[in-house]
Amino acid sequence: MSTYSISRLNGSTIELAEEEVNEFSKSIRGEMLTPGSPEYDKVRAIWNGMIDRKPGLIVRCIGAIDVIHAVNFARTHNLRVSVRGCGHNIAGSAVNDGGLMIDLKLMRSVRIDPAKQTARVEPGCSLADFDHETQFFGLATPVGINSTTGIAGLTLGGGFGWLSRKYGMTIDNLISADVVTADGQLVQASKEQNSDLFWAIRGGGGNFGIVTSFEFKLHPVGPEILSGLIVHPFEDAKKVLEFYREFATKLPDETAVWVVLRLAPPLPFIPEKWHGKPVVVFAAFHAGDMEEGKRILAPLRKLGNPIADVIGPHSYAGWQQAFDPLLTAGARNYWKSHNFTELQDEAIDTMIDYISQLPSAQTEIFIGQVGGQMKRIDDSETAYPHRSANYVMNVHARWEKATEDKKCITWARSFFQESAKYATGGVYVNFLTEDETDRIHAAYGPNYDRLVAIKERYDPDNIFRANQNISPSRVAIS
Repeated sequence: MSTYSISRLNGSTIELAEEEVNEFSKSIRGEMLTPGSPEYDKVRAIWNGMIDRKPGLIVRCIGAIDVIHAVNFARTHNLRVSVRGCGHNIAGSAVNDGGLMIDLKLMRSVRIDPAKQTARVEPGCSLADFDHETQFFGLATPVGINSTTGIAGLTLGGGFGWLSRKYGMTIDNLISADVVTADGQLVQASKEQNSDLFWAIRGGGGNFGIVTSFEFKLHPVGPEILSGLIVHPFEDAKKVLEFYREFATKLPDETAVWVVLRLAPPLPFIPEKWHGKPVVVFAAFHAGDMEEGKRILAPLRKLGNPIADVIGPHSYAGWQQAFDPLLTAGARNYWKSHNFTELQDEAIDTMIDYISQLPSAQTEIFIGQVGGQMKRIDDSETAYPHRSANYVMNVHARWEKATEDKKCITWARSFFQESAKYATGGVYVNFLTEDETDRIHAAYGPNYDRLVAIKERYDPDNIFRANQNISPSRVAIS
């Protein structure tokens, strides 16, 4: 009888008999994939094309009981485990080499209670899945800006987007979660039940268990909002960014304006002569009264001589998908990120300098405006602590060929180092690449020690380590 060679937590391998794997497969409603299965390569592929790992087994769960069986099987055999929601995380932690991959992508149920304005969401849902259901009722909660992102990873790391200045982070709108812990128990985490676990999963990543269901608070949003882009020539970068810096400080919570610095993509509203040339893009969003939004954004729209201005009424769900074409799966991606309380002159100068030497046509620097309601919550209220930041900057190095790896990664790292002196030192954990384990402490700051204590209670053997790992003090990360 054949066997499967599977990686274990201690770095060794175990030979599992085919009969034993088949028995495990019979215990679940989902399916088991092996390296010989027709769907294996498709399922193991994730958003970041730089990640090419091959699990020994993949369990495709379709319910919480499947997840429990998978965790128990992994614990019994001391298997290396990774957990996939939508596989969008930049570090590629959804997939491991040689171990057991627990795939939640088939768990995509969204149930809306329009009267209570709540949603119950399974971990395989993308943001597009979530928005599709909530917007039918004119409801939403703060999530990210790329609709192919998974709700699970986004939430567990914190989650922020266009609505965060008005309604806070994704985790600030989490009411409860069903969690399968490392000992195979299904527990509910909320402010009333297992409150320490609830605190930890609001920003602490997948370190404490596998969430099989999220319950969110919803808010009236859309279905039509005011949004769009204003594109400026790069020669005006200094002037428009200095104006933006002052303009952004006066915006109400309903309004957010983000900045993107990159080469102009071939979008239909950008004249062809500008395609491939460096530009400054303002991405504006207003979730309140349409006419009031137009009044608020008028000074920004009057600034300089823009190449394009396409601000107007859009569906909220459509705006949530506006950047998807620039972030499709399969390209090679490397990120670096900083938080800022303000955009100093020197920081702006550094951005301008590095945009003039971009390593690829798809690489960009984006600056997300946060603050507002996010800042009104104490740093100790959730595991995510960086409430004082007004801007989150992410450097998206993105390219197609492996031969460009060194050039693009070197550029991103160099810019990161040059801009660090103007940043807070904090970082959003979902933006950390797999080589930034030295920044995990910075991601959690004063909350780190409490997270370690909760990790030691819920996962003392560090079964859930395929993440930006918060390791129990007595267990090695390897």
